[in-house]
Amino acid sequence: MKTLKSAVAISAAAAMAFSMAACGARDTGSSSGDQSGAAASADKMSVGIAMPQKTSQNWVEAEDMFKASCEEQGIECTIQFANGGVAEQQNQVAAMIENGVQVLVIGAIDGSQLGTQLKAAKDAGIKVIAYDRLLTNTTDLDYYIAYDNFGVGQLQGKALLEGLEANAGESPWDIELFGGSPDDSNSLKFFGGAMDVLQPKIDDGTLVVKSGQTEFTQVATQGWLPKNAQDRMAALLTSTYQGDAVPDGVLSPNDTLGRAIITAVEQAGKPVPVVTGQDSEDESVTWVTQGKQYSTIFKDTRPLVKATVDLAIQLAKGEAAPKVDGATLDDSQYESMEGNPVKSFLLTPKIVTKDNAADVYKDDSHRMELVNAAK
Repeated sequence: MKTLKSAVAISAAAAMAFSMAACGARDTGSSSGDQSGAAASADKMSVGIAMPQKTSQNWVEAEDMFKASCEEQGIECTIQFANGGVAEQQNQVAAMIENGVQVLVIGAIDGSQLGTQLKAAKDAGIKVIAYDRLLTNTTDLDYYIAYDNFGVGQLQGKALLEGLEANAGESPWDIELFGGSPDDSNSLKFFGGAMDVLQPKIDDGTLVVKSGQTEFTQVATQGWLPKNAQDRMAALLTSTYQGDAVPDGVLSPNDTLGRAIITAVEQAGKPVPVVTGQDSEDESVTWVTQGKQYSTIFKDTRPLVKATVDLAIQLAKGEAAPKVDGATLDDSQYESMEGNPVKSFLLTPKIVTKDNAADVYKDDSHRMELVNAAK
């Protein structure tokens, strides 16, 4: 099955609840117990927001921002995280449908495992937006909204090359590759975008993957868990980089894994290579500013959440051709199933290194504090 053809920042605090008295986000919990009796108000727009596990800072930020944005717009909402896994998310989405939400916003744990729920949503006339992660194995998806994740991977590949050129002497350069979780549809986009940049350099000998592990199935990191990345990096140092040897660079798909990779190298007593990342997590903003982690990606959560809420409002009102400020509408890059292209609103990510961090984060007071403190 071909699901893909090619591949967020802080501060908001408000609370609103979907249940009868107040509206509060929940990390876990059964859909029936948490939402029973909370059917959508006849005169108020209702949105169900299903999030994955809290595995990275951007998901935590998104929760606060969705609550604040929904409150500002007068939207009745429920926000739930499925820290218990796929089955919990399936139950949460089913309960949101039962409670009569008008729009579902889903950041999936595994985008291929919600087909039954999406069919039920369509049958109930509920619009579905895939948030950040594509929903697959379905034709019942209305829109996908995310940063250009293939573009993210391309930026990571370019950053790795630039970092090697600036810090690793003359080529050829030894590198290692890490991918995201195989159950996250974005992981293949990130990896595909990066390899779009790196593969030609591997082919011409500029880059050497010393371990020989170049396929996504060989480099994927199950669950996006930092321990898995740290353990694999430690194993690579033992098996492939004996003595004083160390890779010149490491492609990491996000900041959490990037820091785990750096930790493994430091624990081995070796110099830190050029390491990429993504998400502009607090610790990585500091490390990038200090030069410890070479790069990260800024996918400002604020405009992504705002765009998602704006899109949800338009869909709830029956708008046939919604528009989203700051995003490009694409109907060819992503497919939810073979031959079923998805209308996608894509935002533009930004690469961040020590040299441009202050400029990229100038409108983000929190991250600017981190940059200034790290100088």
